[in-house]
Amino acid sequence: MPSPARSIASLTLSFGLVAIPVKLYSATLPAERLSFNLLREKDGSRVKQQYVAVADGKPVERSEMVKGYEFAKDQYVMFSAEELKALEDAHSNVIDIGRFAPLESVDPVYFDGTYYFAPDKGGAKPYTLLATALQRARQCALGRWVSHGKEHIVIIRPIDAGLAMHPLHFKAEIRPFKELGVEPAPVSDAEMQLAQQLVDHLKVRRFDPNDYVDEFKTRVATAIQEKIAGHDIALAATPVAEPIGNVLDLIAALKASLAANRAPPPAAVIARPKDRKAPKRATAQHPSTHHPATKRSRRSGV
Repeated sequence: MPSPARSIASLTLSFGLVAIPVKLYSATLPAERLSFNLLREKDGSRVKQQYVAVADGKPVERSEMVKGYEFAKDQYVMFSAEELKALEDAHSNVIDIGRFAPLESVDPVYFDGTYYFAPDKGGAKPYTLLATALQRARQCALGRWVSHGKEHIVIIRPIDAGLAMHPLHFKAEIRPFKELGVEPAPVSDAEMQLAQQLVDHLKVRRFDPNDYVDEFKTRVATAIQEKIAGHDIALAATPVAEPIGNVLDLIAALKASLAANRAPPPAAVIARPKDRKAPKRATAQHPSTHHPATKRSRRSGV
C-alpha cells in the first residue's frame, strides 16, 4: 500500500494582486522496482563497493570524503557538506505567474516531472477560482520558481478539481533534434495508405493508463518466485523483428501488421480480471490486446 501523501513544501502562487497559499506534493509514487544484489557466484556471498584514493590506492571511508570542483587539470576547490547545504537552501516560497498559454503549445520534451498543489489554510477559494478559470479558458499558467539554488520555469494546469505543476527545462538544456541529421525518406502513396490504415485501425479516442501494466516486472517477479521454489527458469528467446530490406518488404510488413490486428485473438488472451468492467463497445473494433476497445474518456482539466 502506498504511504499517505505528505507535503514537501509550502508555497504561494502569485499573479497580479492575488496570492494563493498552497502545499506541494509529489504526483508520482516511488518506483517499486525489483532490484538485484551482486554476489560471488561460488558461494552467494554479497560483494560491496569500495572507494580508493587515486593518489595512493588506499580505501577512503565516507566520513573522510568531501566534494570538489575541478577548475583545472587535477586541481580542485573543495566544499564541505555545510557549505553545499547553505548554497542549495537558497530558494523562494513564491511562484510568480506572469503569463498564460494553451497547454498544447508546450512541447512535452520540456517537461521535467509532475507535482500537485493542494490549497493551504485560507487558500481554498482563490485556489478553486484559479483552477476553474484555467479549465474554462483551456489555458495553463506560466511562472518562475527558485528552489535549491536553481531557477525553474513551471507550468500550472488544472487537473480534476485541482492544480498540477510541471517544472520545465530551459531551451538551452534541450538538444535540438536537427543535430541527429534525420532526413525524410521518399514514401509512396501505397505505403502511406497502408500505414494510415494501420494507424486508423489501432487508434483510440484518448490514452488510458489502465490499458497498460508493467509486463516485464510481472515476468521477473514470477521468475523470482520460481527460483525460490527451486524450479529452473525456461529461457525463451526474445523475438527480434527482421530489418526491412526494400520497399516490397515494407509493403508486405504493413499488410501483415494490418491483417494480424484484424484477426480475433484467442479468448484466453482477451480475458479480463473479474474486478474490471468490460468496455461498452464491441471489442471487434480494436481486437489487439495492447489496444483494447476505446473507452469513454474521463474528464480532465485541460
